[in-house]
Amino acid sequence: MSGRVYRLHSTLELPLEDVMSYFEGDPELPPEIEDIDITRRNNTLIIKAVSSDGNLSKYTPTAQLKASITETRVYEEEPPRTNGPKWGEEEEEIPSELVEFACFKGDRETVLQNTALQYPMFLVLRDLALQAEKGTLTAITDNDGELIATRIVEGEARPANVEVVENPRQESNGANGVNWRDNKFIS
Repeated sequence: MSGRVYRLHSTLELPLEDVMSYFEGDPELPPEIEDIDITRRNNTLIIKAVSSDGNLSKYTPTAQLKASITETRVYEEEPPRTNGPKWGEEEEEIPSELVEFACFKGDRETVLQNTALQYPMFLVLRDLALQAEKGTLTAITDNDGELIATRIVEGEARPANVEVVENPRQESNGANGVNWRDNKFIS
């Protein structure tokens, strides 16, 4: 399998517990990836590909997914909306818990790092995105010479396509941009 990742943007947020149980459940990995190494350094989660190719040098950095870990309070039910504090009344506490989330947020270089095994590791990220209840994953990849557009929104694959235009600025007609050359405030 050959492939390449040209563009990638992710806003995925998954509970850290779900990410760990996903990999502990022995998911089907692409044939180029023998195993996954998961490391946590403070508030960063690094999921690194272990190559099944014996010819790949042990000093070659393989692709890795990088996520920041944040704590978020999750309520069992939606807190009631009040118009302000009611003095003298005791507020009822809503049951909640702190949950750690793995946030795969950013572009290709931020989320998917290193080039060896980059496309197979993208496939792992795509499978994780299908498990996410929050966030999106969009990408343009090449698999055996065919461009593939990927768009996953809140765990659901959505239609996407790649459009090639001669000059992208012709589409927008400059309506939303600033004409810097004829700007009277710049001399």
